[in-house]
Amino acid sequence: MTPSRHAHPHTGATRPGRTTAGPGRRLDPSTLLFLIFAGAASVAWWPILLTFAGPQPFPSQPPAWAPLTAHVSGMLAGYGVLVMIALMSRAPALERGVGADVLARWHGVGGRIVVTLVLVHAWAAVLTWSQSRGEGPLLSSWQVLHLPDLMTATLGTLLLLTVAAVSARSARRRLSYETWHGLHLLTYVAIGLSFAHQLAGPDFTGHLWLQIVWSLLYAEVFGLLLAHRVIAPLRQGVRHRLRVDAVLPLAPGVVSIVVAGEHLEELHAEPGQFFRWRFLTSPTWRSAHPFSLSAAPTGHHLRITVKALGGGSTLLQHIPVGTRVLAEGPYGAMTAAARTRRHVLLIAGGVGITPLRTLLETLPVLPGQDLTLLYRARSTAELLFRDELDAIAHHRSVRVRYLLGADRSSLTAPGLQRLVPDIAERDVYLCGPPNLADTVRRTLAELNVPDRQVHEERFAF
Repeated sequence: MTPSRHAHPHTGATRPGRTTAGPGRRLDPSTLLFLIFAGAASVAWWPILLTFAGPQPFPSQPPAWAPLTAHVSGMLAGYGVLVMIALMSRAPALERGVGADVLARWHGVGGRIVVTLVLVHAWAAVLTWSQSRGEGPLLSSWQVLHLPDLMTATLGTLLLLTVAAVSARSARRRLSYETWHGLHLLTYVAIGLSFAHQLAGPDFTGHLWLQIVWSLLYAEVFGLLLAHRVIAPLRQGVRHRLRVDAVLPLAPGVVSIVVAGEHLEELHAEPGQFFRWRFLTSPTWRSAHPFSLSAAPTGHHLRITVKALGGGSTLLQHIPVGTRVLAEGPYGAMTAAARTRRHVLLIAGGVGITPLRTLLETLPVLPGQDLTLLYRARSTAELLFRDELDAIAHHRSVRVRYLLGADRSSLTAPGLQRLVPDIAERDVYLCGPPNLADTVRRTLAELNVPDRQVHEERFAF
């Protein structure tokens, strides 16, 4: 699996749905969503209680909805920031249980919600102050800025709006991944500038225990971020001493990079998973990109395959042998653990073959079970690993079908039904370019393949 233009062995006779996964709990999506919404309900309850049962924070009584809106939206915005950080902390329980692409989508939706809540909070707070003082909105806005820590919080809000602007789809198309990522880091500055205002707000003032709990929550999620995005990669770099061992051209603009290291079995990497790779050369060290393993991991080597789709991946086509590497991971839920059915279909497009090649090699196939790979490419020249795939098919008695040419009729409902008549009874693992993946998703829905049987991860910023 490779990022988009702007982004980025398990063997033996085990039962479907079981895997020899690495250590650590996996938090499934439904449980995580329940916890998020339960936390939001708890956070919203506190300002509602204060508004109707506690002393009023303003000299006179404006309509109840204005201060209540300000309090609830402010608390939910602060809580939303906690959730957004946790989702991107790369904690293994989340990455392996929910999946990095799902977390990224939730983060994107949640980020828009947080920005909206911040703006609603600011508008309602100014309105409340204006009504309580009988002053105009402009004068009230100026006076509100002089409240404790409001100036820094306003600066943090402006930074947050800047990040939101550059994260809009139209802006992202014009930015390189490296530029977008650098600007996105301003979010942490915005959070720091706004945190004191949260503790000094009327919902926390006079409630020392609540200020302590809120501070500990922020310390916990930032601790997760530091542990899994900074300390863990550095520790793995020291322990495993990863370095580029070979760069093997496969096709124009496509290379396999073999990374050698020590004690790699301790990573508990599984076929279908990916790492975020940071190659320590002057042009490439600033960004980590997600690339799936394209061969079953061993105790001494990991292999990825990279297609030149953007600036970062193009630089990796000629990465020097011996380059030191930092790798975050392994991540990803598109593994044997996701399997629920006896029969399995793998559908790959282009360089999306990388994680599916490892699953073709390692997914358990018992007597009476079928494992089939459909590999879509425009021409024979664009097929990757053909010799390896044919060898795996011969050795394991699994099926590989190459779907070549500009005609995509094989990916329509009649086409897939003809190729795999029992497709609705199979697990389907999918990886390919976004357009192809969208087409296949629609086709699978037409064929009544349940969503729980479709396993896919996408990476694009």
